Amino acid sequence: MKVNFINRFSKILFLSILFSSCSSDLDFDQTKDLKLEPVFVANLAHFNVPATQFANSGDGQVAFDEEEFDAFKEKFFRDNLVKAELDFEIENTIIRAFTVDIVLLDANDQILETDSYSIPAYSGSPNSIKYPIEVFENQRLDLLKKTVKLAFFVRMAPGPPLDQNSTGSLKLRSGATVYMEIE
Repeated sequence: MKVNFINRFSKILFLSILFSSCSSDLDFDQTKDLKLEPVFVANLAHFNVPATQFANSGDGQVAFDEEEFDAFKEKFFRDNLVKAELDFEIENTIIRAFTVDIVLLDANDQILETDSYSIPAYSGSPNSIKYPIEVFENQRLDLLKKTVKLAFFVRMAPGPPLDQNSTGSLKLRSGATVYMEIE
């Protein structure tokens, strides 16, 4: 009988220890201190224009493209964006120099900002240029948030004539890194 009592007492003691737990009061106000700072990286725009497209165009503006830029349509994104960085890389394998203008346009097609990039003529060696990162913060970020279109103007500098047999191309690659702060 004594062994049975000890076994029963041991089981009750073990079960009471098993079902008892430590707990503390939950502080739901801690969520007010939550601050998320995500960073997103994405492709922005690109083009690849063959030399033959510049044939017989002389000098001056030879190409134009305009793209919708709806990154700031969402209020959540506009309200929580604190910084944006745009980077551009241009590769020229054509025997002519170029200037590429990237224009930020608002909903009324008004120019908000123009950034120009000079590209030297191809001379047989690699000609890929990574330009300094364009940083948008404070007032400049406010301009970027108003942007609804990106326009690209390509102007060819004086040089040897191009024809339908000309080789090479002008390539632009760009990306964006955006920094958000969500509280």
